[in-house]
Amino acid sequence: MTQNPKRYTITAALPYTNGPIHIGHLAGVYVPADIYARYLRLTGNDVAFICGSDEHGVAIPMRAKKEGVSPQVIIDKYHGIIKQSFHDFGISFDNYSRTSSEIHHETASDFFKKLYNDGEFIEEVTEQLYDAEADQFLADRFVTGTCPKCGHEEAYGDQCENCGSSLSGTELINPKSTITGNVPTLKQTKHWFLPLDKYSDFLNEWIVEGHKKDWKPNVLGQVKSWIDDGLRPRAVTRDLDWGIPVPVEGAEGKVLYVWFDAPIGYISATKEWAASEGKDWELYWKDKDTKLVHFIGKDNIVFHCIIFPSMLKAHGDYILPDNVPANEFLNLEGNKLSTSKNWAVWLHEYLEDFPGKEDVLRYALTANAPETKDNDFTWKDFQTRNNSELVAILGNFINRVVVLTHKYYDGIIPENTGDYEEMGNIKHFPATISSSIERYRFREGSQELMNLARLGNQFLQANEPWKKIKEDPETVKGIMYVALQIAAALAVLSEPFLPFTSNKLKNILALDADLGWNDVATKDVLIPAGHKINPGELLFAKIEDKDIQIQLDKLEATKKANEAANKVVTPQKETSTFDDFTKLDIRVGTIVEAEKMPKTKKLLVLKVDTGLDTRTIVSGIAESFKPEEVLGKRVTVLINLAPRKLRGVESEGMILMTETPEGKLVFVNPDEENVTNGAVIS
Repeated sequence: MTQNPKRYTITAALPYTNGPIHIGHLAGVYVPADIYARYLRLTGNDVAFICGSDEHGVAIPMRAKKEGVSPQVIIDKYHGIIKQSFHDFGISFDNYSRTSSEIHHETASDFFKKLYNDGEFIEEVTEQLYDAEADQFLADRFVTGTCPKCGHEEAYGDQCENCGSSLSGTELINPKSTITGNVPTLKQTKHWFLPLDKYSDFLNEWIVEGHKKDWKPNVLGQVKSWIDDGLRPRAVTRDLDWGIPVPVEGAEGKVLYVWFDAPIGYISATKEWAASEGKDWELYWKDKDTKLVHFIGKDNIVFHCIIFPSMLKAHGDYILPDNVPANEFLNLEGNKLSTSKNWAVWLHEYLEDFPGKEDVLRYALTANAPETKDNDFTWKDFQTRNNSELVAILGNFINRVVVLTHKYYDGIIPENTGDYEEMGNIKHFPATISSSIERYRFREGSQELMNLARLGNQFLQANEPWKKIKEDPETVKGIMYVALQIAAALAVLSEPFLPFTSNKLKNILALDADLGWNDVATKDVLIPAGHKINPGELLFAKIEDKDIQIQLDKLEATKKANEAANKVVTPQKETSTFDDFTKLDIRVGTIVEAEKMPKTKKLLVLKVDTGLDTRTIVSGIAESFKPEEVLGKRVTVLINLAPRKLRGVESEGMILMTETPEGKLVFVNPDEENVTNGAVIS
């Protein structure tokens, strides 16, 4: 547990204002960052918890083009939605800013000019991808292609989201403009580059060697891989009309690269907050006694552990991060979350669908956090976490304690009449939970909190005050006194994980507002005898199957909409003549025998009654149909196809098939039952 108060600057990755916040963002970044910030405040530390909207990403003008509006309309819309969602969900930022603010433009421009004047950049004329039809260079997300590192076919011009590699558009294989769909050409342009190779030894010594014991293995592994692969100069400017203009002569029509400008947003947002609070912002970014911690997802590791630290090192005035506890990805019902495909649980929609259940989602995401590997969010697991843990364990314990206290003592805390080891056990929990949080193991910490609630339930169940109240009321006083101390401890220790629940519980118990984290570890009495508590209320309510089914139905509708939108209609083939068509002999037939071809996955050997004869046809449908499923099936057959041998079996025709929008093979069947085998289809 933290003993000596410290100063902390905590940053959470700036979300792009091209769409709302979804559960992947929450699980990966914002919930763990909020747990950490709330905990540090509770333990007496000086905290600046900083975030803001990233309003210069290429995804924003792309969305604007798609919707036929200006980028400003997009950023204003989504900045408002995101900021309100965070507030309603209880993310306790000290400042949530935006990179379109004047203070950010000034800070980012000054940072660039400092490095420029110090000769830290390389100025080069290079060939970049260019879309002639759009009359635009294709930076970052304006171009897609095949990743040269892993072969992923939908890599962007700045990063492959499949393998995490940072890329440039010219490295992509088979690049394509996302604006027009055209294949781009190469055109010369001037840009400024940060020579990352210059900082290889520094990064290796500082991170790989210096933090090998306290940083996450996934972060260390990715950084080491980058360094071992050889760092190269990285362009910090772009040919775009949206962003912060490059503040030097000869840079007209160019803006700062979003991943140069965005992390500086942490600094400008701190300046903005400090000015409003009468604080000195430099203490939070330049004092070596301040601990800087970046909360991000794994796709941002390279920017926060390679590029931004190199920028800070080049500048020379700033502290470096103490830790970058990046999380892995959260999937949804077995599929990757996707803003563009609407495959997500959007925070603002969740808050509308589940009013008053902010903490349920916080708990479900924390208990299933992707801390060491990608995890999957399912609505059934969400329901189980609520009903079997929050309701049945934590909520049940508090409800029993409060109800019995009012029933037996009119809500007044009784005297302690016993000596129970649970009083000592309570004091261990602050240190245990602190250890988990300070090691960024928030999932572990949430389960330790639940173990305290389990301790309370087990204590009540073992002592059964409802049975002893008539025969031994004095003993019951001691039992209830201990149970109430556990409830008070839960009210305090739950605050980082379940802030709304903590506030409710503190109000029910009418706790002293000054009761803090360290008090739970040191004080013998958290809620004194003679103190009156307020009437109870249920902390959690069961979530019914019908509520979950609504969410599953919504996802199913999204899935079908995506399939329809992605359905590719095969282009018309080259024109054929009537004579070409009349050469095809297509007949109705019936499958009379079927068996799997040995040592193959796809082939069935069929005997088909064509009306003229019974012939052998080899068909690649074994992965879709079992032999017994096709016996007696009426089919459409091309019978005058030249015979060919497949795995030693001569095939004397072709069964005509098609695919559903879901990719399922189906037979092209004649509908009329009175059509006989051998009937000609013309």
